[in-house]
Amino acid sequence: MSLFKVVKSCKDTSSRLGQLNTDHGKITTPAFMPIATYGAIKTLSTDEIKKINYNLILSNTYHLYLRPGLDILSKFKGLHNFMDWDGAILTDSGGFQIYSLSNLRKIDDNGVEFKSHLDGSKHYFTPEKIIDIQRTIGSDIMMVLDICPESNAEFKVHENAVKVTTKWAKRCLDHYKNKGPKYNFNQVVSPIIQGGTNEKLRKMSAEDLLELDAKMYAIGGLAVGEPKEEMLNTVEFLNGIMPKDKPRYLMGVGTPEDLVKCISNGVDMFDCVIPTRNGRNGQLFTRFGKINIKNAKYKNDLSPIDELNNYEISQKYSKAYLHHLFNTKEILGCRIATQHNLSFYNNLIKEIHKAIKNDNYLNWSKQFIKDYNSI
Repeated sequence: MSLFKVVKSCKDTSSRLGQLNTDHGKITTPAFMPIATYGAIKTLSTDEIKKINYNLILSNTYHLYLRPGLDILSKFKGLHNFMDWDGAILTDSGGFQIYSLSNLRKIDDNGVEFKSHLDGSKHYFTPEKIIDIQRTIGSDIMMVLDICPESNAEFKVHENAVKVTTKWAKRCLDHYKNKGPKYNFNQVVSPIIQGGTNEKLRKMSAEDLLELDAKMYAIGGLAVGEPKEEMLNTVEFLNGIMPKDKPRYLMGVGTPEDLVKCISNGVDMFDCVIPTRNGRNGQLFTRFGKINIKNAKYKNDLSPIDELNNYEISQKYSKAYLHHLFNTKEILGCRIATQHNLSFYNNLIKEIHKAIKNDNYLNWSKQFIKDYNSI
């Protein structure tokens, strides 16, 4: 069985329905992945995530390597068993953490030396070691080790990142081909296209990586500080280069509006901390935009959290009650807001699937963006 197939292409945009096949389940794309950095979506259990109807999540190689460490993950035969999750898992290689910890790392052609942000201990990641760590984690989709420069870095810095990332991607793919999975299920290695917002570099990165004939490809190095318009233009540019018969994953994106616009340009998979992190800070997503439940105007608001969201928690509790929970710093407030936001994203994805299936994505997306910006 192949990893991915396009089930339906929309006539009016590059949006498409697809099916991603993993040994831990089939995922209908476009799909959004909640973030479980340490093997947990903050404040929620795996049963609650399944109830919201997610079957693909993202965890982080760098953080799991440091805590709980590979010994305990190996004893459990992988993260699925450790966290009691029977859905699929994608692991980010740690390239973004290497970018964000720039004062704690040194990069050479062979790999990256970094100091743990926890205790200052030194570690060295090579492409091969990153794959071995992810083999031990047992993720269904493993990202290659890459270099993600700052968005405003000089051309030569981005150019070097592209060249090194391509070399490392080949080493990752070759190493997994030689080693195979550690446990009794298949894993997939995905290269990451870099190049900032420069079309020449993005083209070079994409074409070089496509020669490796991987089963899927990711777009990295966006949503790291560049203007939104440049991010969207880069995705549109890559839509004309990336293969149409393989899944396309846009890393670290994004807002509901980002998802809607990027799906128009053929993106199949997304991840972002926004629904969970913002929820824990009292920001709720609704069809008509964001609201801050901490605002005093919600103190006496008896209406449901979101009348249009059919998830039971969004209907069960009032805005006044959720406002009270955040005002008194009750952890239940974070739990309710997180579940609501994730259910909003899930419902958004379902609406997107329906619009693509009905060849109505262009009209639907215009109306959604108009409604979403109406507050």
